Amino acid sequence: MYGMKKKVANFLSIFSHYHATFYIFASSNIQTHLFFAMIHLENINKTYHNGAPLHVLKGITLDIRKGEFVSIMGASGSGKSTLLNILGILDNYDSGDYYLNGTLIKNLSETRSAEYRNRMIGFIFQSFNLIEEMTVEENIALPLTYLNYSSAERKKMVEEVMLSLNIAHRAKHFPNQLSGGQQQRVAIARAVVTKPGLILADEPTGNLDSKNGSDVMAILSELNRQGTTIVMVTHSKRDAKYANRVINL
Repeated sequence: MYGMKKKVANFLSIFSHYHATFYIFASSNIQTHLFFAMIHLENINKTYHNGAPLHVLKGITLDIRKGEFVSIMGASGSGKSTLLNILGILDNYDSGDYYLNGTLIKNLSETRSAEYRNRMIGFIFQSFNLIEEMTVEENIALPLTYLNYSSAERKKMVEEVMLSLNIAHRAKHFPNQLSGGQQQRVAIARAVVTKPGLILADEPTGNLDSKNGSDVMAILSELNRQGTTIVMVTHSKRDAKYANRVINL
């Protein structure tokens, strides 16, 4: 029991890094970019100092509009995951500016960062990151812990997302009773149950076979068709074709 509580606490700590939204019009010479862009990056640089300096991001300037489906590709070590972590307010950058819906994401307190994250960004992981000791419906409900919904509202929201992803019949099952494709559907359900405006997906089909991978990409495409902005890191040229735009690092 202690082990499960620790896992849940760890997940909630991680999850607080993965949900956010806010909208403030900015002034200054970048106002035009901000009016059109959900995400605006201006000359972003990031270096890790583990022994010799490792420059992973150099002068990244990028706009992503609301409703876009963008795929980020590049060789291992090109900075794809680092960029995704910066977009998810998980990692800081050294210089430049990052605006999300017009708000500058820079030098924020942890409390303010968590407040932003907890309202709009859904994260989908390659390795699913489900809590093994919790059922499907319990895993999906975890993000709602941070939001002020009643028990009845949470139950309804979980049921709706399970139905939409065809996993309602697995509600009482545990992750080890599911196939890889089913586990990723649960992970997607957990990411979208709060109806986020932005989904960040890190190699979402990396642990799936071709059939299940295609199913997951079809789900992401439908979410995008409904208006959700998606930024996906992938090595797969096949998956990248689902995006409206491909960015190579």
